[in-house]
Order: sequence, then C-alpha cells, then structure tokens
Amino acid sequence: MKTTDVKTADTGTRAARGTRTLRTPGGLSVRLDVRALTVVVLLLLAALTAGVVLIGTGDFPIPASDVLKSLVGDGNPGQEFIVNELRLPRVLVGLLVGASLGLGGALFQALSRNPLGSPDVLGLGQGATAGALVMIVLFSGSPTEVTLGALVGGLVTGAAIYLLSWKRGVHGYRLVLVGIGVSAIATAVNGYLLTKADLVDAARAVVWMTGSLNGRDWEQVWPLLALCAVLVPLVLGNARGLRMMEMGDDVSHALGVPVERVRLLLMVAAVLLTASATAAAGPVSFVALTAPQLARRLTRSPGPNLLPSLCMGAALLVTADWVSQRAFGADQLPVGVVTGVVGGVYLLWLLVTERRAGRI
Repeated sequence: MKTTDVKTADTGTRAARGTRTLRTPGGLSVRLDVRALTVVVLLLLAALTAGVVLIGTGDFPIPASDVLKSLVGDGNPGQEFIVNELRLPRVLVGLLVGASLGLGGALFQALSRNPLGSPDVLGLGQGATAGALVMIVLFSGSPTEVTLGALVGGLVTGAAIYLLSWKRGVHGYRLVLVGIGVSAIATAVNGYLLTKADLVDAARAVVWMTGSLNGRDWEQVWPLLALCAVLVPLVLGNARGLRMMEMGDDVSHALGVPVERVRLLLMVAAVLLTASATAAAGPVSFVALTAPQLARRLTRSPGPNLLPSLCMGAALLVTADWVSQRAFGADQLPVGVVTGVVGGVYLLWLLVTERRAGRI
C-alpha cells in the first residue's frame, strides 16, 4: 500500500471515530474528540441549568429569569438575598461535591481497571463517616470539627487501603478486595459509635450519614472550591499517563510513564476529592460509581473520561437534589436517599452486565 493510501486510511479512521487533530503554528498538535467535547458541553449546560432551576425552587419560588438577574446583581433586594445568600451556596456545594465525586470515581475506576472500583465500594465514604462520627459522638464537635474529622477519616482510610494493597505495586482486583474489607471494618466501627452515642448525638449523626445539602452555606463552598481549583488541573495534567497505565504497567514503563509515582499522585488526589466531598455534604452514595460509567457510555470513548465524569457528577447531584425537594411534596428527602435508590438500581444492572460478559 502506498504512503498516501496509508495516510488516507488513517485520516478516514480518525474522522469516522469523530477525532480531529489541531495543529498550532509552533508545531504542536492536539487530538480532539469531537463527540466527547460535545458531551462535556451538554453536561455542563445541563448542570448549570439544573442549578438555576434549583435556586428558584423552594417555599418562595423564583422564575429562572429573575434568578439570572439576581445572580448578576440586577434583581430586587429580597430576591437577591434569597438567591445569593440562602440558595446559591447550597447549589454550588452540590455542583462541587458532584464534580469531586465524579472525578474521584473516574480516577479509582481507571486505576483499578474495574467499574466497581469506586469510593463507595472501596470504603472511603465509610472511613470519612467514621472520622465524622468520632467528632460527633466522642467530642460533640462543631460543624467545622465534624468536617475536619471526615476529611482526616477519609485520608487515613485511603492510606490504609493503599498500604494493604501494595505488593510490588498496586493492582486492580487486589485494591477492590482490600477496599471491601476496609469498608466492612469501617461500617462496623460506625455501628459501634452509634450505639455509644446519646439520643441527640445519634440523631445528628444519622442525618449527617444520609448525605444532605440542607443548611450548606459559603463556609462549605470556599474550602471545596479551593481544593478543586488545585486538584482538577493536577489530575487533568496527568490524564495522558493515566490513559497509558490502562494498557498495563509494563507497556506504561516502556512508554516512559513513571507508573508508581503517577498512581500514587492520582490516588492521593482521588482520596482528597472524595474525602472533601464527603466532609462537605456527608456520604452521598453512588455518584462516584455511576457518573464515570454514564459518561463513558455517552462519549463512547476509551480511557478514563475524566472531564465528562466530572460534569456528569455535577449534573447528577444537582438533579437529584431537585428531585429530593420536588418529587415527594412537602416531605423533602436528603439527596443521599435519591442517589442511593438510583445508584442501587444501576449497581444491580452493572453486576448483571459484568456477569454476562464473564468478567465477574
């Protein structure tokens, strides 16, 4: 086959897969997946639209047009107070928590090369819950101290999973199995702490453990926003190495990827994202499990799909929060109940699919 024929065939293959190559005057080239970019834009628009609708939802409904005017400082004083001080922080926390869980779940699933390798299954949420319960039950801690306890609990759990999984490297199924074991231990610790709590502390702990965005304000927004501003660019900057690692450690080494250093860096980032999200909103279940898989099915693209997973997580959580407020009349449910129901159904479907494919 002639060289021109090879180039033509290669160009046709890329076009068929929706991939375009952009070249800069300086000689740099960037491969652009048009479908994945379209999915990211649509998910981002969906998340922002759901956020605007959610801000207008409540005992004092506000039309979407008035919400937008209040956000840019062109509304009446009453609406601006409701929008900017009471409802906007809750929506921002929902967007940031969903984005953090979506990105953290995509990282863990890519590192473990297993669709079940999410923070929900690995026990990071349970570990963060244990840290929060220690502060609530043993020290009657303030909301800030509970948040710090959850963050420390998640980090300690992540470190324990990594160390127990290490044997000449960290590999997928070993990571998942160790995570399941650590999750069981953390769940037992949480049950013990609840039995030792008095009635008031136990009720407070159960509400926190459900996962909720109620009462969230700017104190939860700024730390989470700052952490995402640091970790998201760091993770996206190592996306190429993560994509190479999905082909196996030997191939990654041959391509010049420092496998263990990249794996450790991305695991720390995933643990921080998950623990900070749990600290801000409680253990909101199944978003980290479902968002990466749904994003991959929409993009139809191989690889970790980090940015689509981030946007999918944000859209899922704010939509679930809207459902929790509107679908059950006067009985508003914590958002963790809605995501738990939807995620449980999805998990059963995923297990059936994996079993039929012979992977489990």
